Amino acid sequence: MIDIGSIKSRPEIINTTARLSRSDRWDHFMARIGVRRSEHRIEPGLYALGKPNPDSPVFVTSNYTLSFDALRSSLSGFDGYILVLDTKGINVWCAAGKGTFGTNEIVLRVMITRLGEVVRHRQLILPQLGAPGVAADEVKKRTGFWVEYGPVRAVDLPEYLKAKKATAEMRQVRFTLQDRLVLIPVDVIRLLLPTIAVAAALYFVGGLMLSLAVIATVLAGAALFPILLPFLPTHNFSTKGFFLGGLVALPFTLSAFLVHPGWMWWQQAGQALGYLLAMPAVTAFIALNFTGSSTFTSRSGVRREMYRYIPVMAWTFGAGILLTGIFTLVR
Repeated sequence: MIDIGSIKSRPEIINTTARLSRSDRWDHFMARIGVRRSEHRIEPGLYALGKPNPDSPVFVTSNYTLSFDALRSSLSGFDGYILVLDTKGINVWCAAGKGTFGTNEIVLRVMITRLGEVVRHRQLILPQLGAPGVAADEVKKRTGFWVEYGPVRAVDLPEYLKAKKATAEMRQVRFTLQDRLVLIPVDVIRLLLPTIAVAAALYFVGGLMLSLAVIATVLAGAALFPILLPFLPTHNFSTKGFFLGGLVALPFTLSAFLVHPGWMWWQQAGQALGYLLAMPAVTAFIALNFTGSSTFTSRSGVRREMYRYIPVMAWTFGAGILLTGIFTLVR
């Protein structure tokens, strides 16, 4: 526990603006493609936006640059304070699930910044997606500040501030195609080099179809899955991934009978079964990576899903690789 009395002076209030610079936009681009993923963060503390006074609103956000910049850029023309929590560079939603955007951090940051000496009111405006990690009554009990949840999206803040309330539409969590598309580059780039390396190695071992199967499997999980997410059957990511991987595997399954007409039927069937087992398992495993980016899941649900399906993925992938290896090398 921090001894607030030991802080001789209130920490400096950092000035910021609603305008995003070229370096800010470059940082966003690098974050979107997954470069230096843990480094897109700002210093926690109290920021002054515009020319705030003691009656100006206080907004709370994470120290992930995209979260902070989305908030301040939406408040062009408004004056206020932004209380930035130390979420270890993680966005509000994920940090709320992990506990870093939570009650203790809010209390700590209010005390460290001596926020009660900066503003006369006792209201904190939090993003709605931060609610799972916050006990509002505990925050009020320990700091004297009461919590109000703003809209889901920062772009709705100007209307919210004018109306002094959030409409039902502002409270609705969406996960549109555009929201899903921005997630694709991170995984594609993260998996690019390993995919190329494995595909190249298998080209020399098993030929073009085996190499293309690797590429198709990874692209299905990293790119096609987020696009088709709402339309895939079942309610969890693993079985959605298995279903999509099975569809992608079908052409390769058929190719085992068409590309190798000289093989015995059992050799063709073994090769086909190898594709049908290995490819869906990999696609499903990659699909699990999107559980922290969507409105479809909960923390406890993801944990249960991982315990249930990762062993299945491992066994089916292992069996598929074994069959593919046998009927590729021994023929």
